[in-house]
Amino acid sequence: QVRLVESGGDLVQPGGSLRLSCAASRSIFSFYIMGWYRQAPGKQRELVATITRDGNSIYVDSVKGRFTISRDNAKNTVYLQMNSLKSEDTALYYCNTYPPTAEYWGQGTQVRVSS
Repeated sequence: QVRLVESGGDLVQPGGSLRLSCAASRSIFSFYIMGWYRQAPGKQRELVATITRDGNSIYVDSVKGRFTISRDNAKNTVYLQMNSLKSEDTALYYCNTYPPTAEYWGQGTQVRVSS
């Protein structure tokens, strides 16, 4: 069992940047793929980006070139650097394994992009 705690969300203007963090209660090295997900109001949760243990990453088309996922296995932390934020990036952001493990969903961190 592992507890994942997301942080770093905030209200930011369009074009701004945020760095989200996901701290795990134990080693994430055993999780080959970690991912960031988001759920916008009135929409289903969607996958945003994934990263393998070796650092290979994949992104959904809508964030390519703007978001960067990374992981520090020694610190049991996964990050999501978000640049050039748009209003459509407004959502509750979660991290989890990929594919997601039901019991690992945390509270998420809220990102709001608005002028």
